[in-house]
Amino acid sequence: MNVEIKGNLIEGLFVKRINRFIAHILINNKIEKAHVANTGRMKELLVEGAKVIVRKVNNSNRKTNFDLLMVYKGQTLVLIDSKIPNILLERAFQERQLENFKNRYDYIKREVGYGNSRFDLGLINDKEMVLIEAKCVTLVKDNNVASFPDAPTERGTKHLYELIKAKESGYRSAVFFIIQREDALFFTPNRNMDKKFADAVKEAHDKGVELYAYNCKVDMNRIKIKEKIPITI
Repeated sequence: MNVEIKGNLIEGLFVKRINRFIAHILINNKIEKAHVANTGRMKELLVEGAKVIVRKVNNSNRKTNFDLLMVYKGQTLVLIDSKIPNILLERAFQERQLENFKNRYDYIKREVGYGNSRFDLGLINDKEMVLIEAKCVTLVKDNNVASFPDAPTERGTKHLYELIKAKESGYRSAVFFIIQREDALFFTPNRNMDKKFADAVKEAHDKGVELYAYNCKVDMNRIKIKEKIPITI
């Protein structure tokens, strides 16, 4: 379940975030603009002077020449790219590596529509149709508890209620919280940041939507799912 982080990777120092999508990074004593591959706030990670990993991008149509991919939190390397959970999970389902998902699926589709939402993955075989929503988690608090979200998410709450409807209609439904760092030992919804989302997680759990949380081993060149961790609702 490895996903390689490809490209020309370079160390730098975080300077400041200009907006949700752009940050200033000090690279070889020069301030460069980098695309932030995650729209979350990440205030505990993106602090001035933090060591980061960027990828050089050669594309004349882009406004930035770098992608901000990873941030060091102390000795812990955190992959912030929010596209990675979908890739990790798709591969894990293909290889039948995840507990409770050992069945062979004839089709694994991306961006599956249901109701008024589109979910990250759909798993299909002759016995079941599974709707999967994946969340990229970067926040880990001092007591090794990972938490999501780090900013209010109306979209995330909407997805949970759609999954509840899907479950009630006979679909198997699941949410995966993929913590893209190694130091998380537990997971809980971030009620202090978004009470509505936390309430929706609890209701989803009570109504049979499956919830899973996995931490990951990250180095400069790859990420892999490490282990399933407990969830406290």
